[in-house]
Amino acid sequence: MNKNPNGILRKDGVSFLLPFCMITCCFALWGFANDVTNPMVQSYSTIFQKSNLEGSLVQVAFYMGYFLMAFPAAMFIQRYSFKAGVLMGLTLYAIGALAFLPARWTGIYYTFLLAYFVMTCGLSFLETSCNPYIYCMGSEDTATQRLNFAQSFNPIGAVSGTIVAGLFVQTQLDPTDSPTRHQLLTENPALFESIKDHDLGVLIQPYVYIGIVVLMLLVAIRLTRMPKASDGGSNKSLFTAIRELIHVKNYREGVIAQFFYVGAQVTCWTYIMHYGHELFCVRGGMTERAASTLSFRYYIGALVLFTVGRFICTWFLKFIKPGRLLAILAVAAMFCLVGVVMFNDIKGMYCLVAVSGCMSLMFPTIYGIALKGLGENVKFGGAGLIMSILGGSVLPPIQASIMDTHATMAGLSAVHLSFIVPFFCFLVVTAYGMRAK
Repeated sequence: MNKNPNGILRKDGVSFLLPFCMITCCFALWGFANDVTNPMVQSYSTIFQKSNLEGSLVQVAFYMGYFLMAFPAAMFIQRYSFKAGVLMGLTLYAIGALAFLPARWTGIYYTFLLAYFVMTCGLSFLETSCNPYIYCMGSEDTATQRLNFAQSFNPIGAVSGTIVAGLFVQTQLDPTDSPTRHQLLTENPALFESIKDHDLGVLIQPYVYIGIVVLMLLVAIRLTRMPKASDGGSNKSLFTAIRELIHVKNYREGVIAQFFYVGAQVTCWTYIMHYGHELFCVRGGMTERAASTLSFRYYIGALVLFTVGRFICTWFLKFIKPGRLLAILAVAAMFCLVGVVMFNDIKGMYCLVAVSGCMSLMFPTIYGIALKGLGENVKFGGAGLIMSILGGSVLPPIQASIMDTHATMAGLSAVHLSFIVPFFCFLVVTAYGMRAK
């Protein structure tokens, strides 16, 4: 009996197993970058004595790189190849990661934002190249399932980044709490600067090491023959492609859904530390350090649930249509967020962790649904979906500004009330899942 010429990693009789494995490594690497960074937001606020809104500029710089570089990346791979796009992405990733060294030497907050921006320009190149590359490595009928499988390795990198942030960064930071640092800033600036320099030296370590790893993968992919057959497309201009894409309803709505999904993911993961501080420190009486350590454990639990959920949901896609499963999980996430807002005890934290299980399927499924049937526009279509990651830059400051009001309503703190932001985001995702074809 002849092998099926098409399959999850086969198209027209050609196997894509090796390139699939090589590119999947990139999924884990940008997962590491994303989730070694999320716990750092509160650390930057403490180290530099910034407000929640100012601290959220880390996420603004991080996701702005995704937004600004997506279409230039698509034009680059349109002219050259997916492999060239991957190599360019890895180069920028490494430069941005290693730029944390000179940023530490300056000791200036905004130099760290610049390093994040350069690094995420590289991540934008990688995601713009790798997602449609994986999409094309087999039959279009199995594209969403294949993309979900490749994306399953993204949270493995995310969990690794979170563990590194917790075990090798958070535990080594100076235990001086934020009020004491604020006092030192005016009464003993030299001691404040000494503590800040120590903490920055700890904070940059994972970025420097991952920069070296990225350089090694860059060399490995450069020396590996990658199939050019997957680069099929045309010389269509960017503006022509955009004009055509705008008229594809399924794609247009997919970009909007992705914007709000990424915003929801970033807010839920970034502010789980703030939620834990409110729950364990402000209400529970723990020290700031103990509350941070305990909150971090729940954050790791959320990412583990996200990782396991990705594999489980990929299996469910064999039996349930992607749009329907997406809508079911988005509704479940909204129910969990009601608990996050309403509960003032540990049940609220359990609900916030459970949201991650609901999110596990969403990014690659929205991506796969939106790209279906785009044909030669798949590269620029993928770029538009990567640009929608801007939601991770726009929505966290909105939630942070709510938290900075320190208002209370019906006994609920501003931290609790701020989670109405991701609730609204999942409402948009639900609508897309229900309308998806």
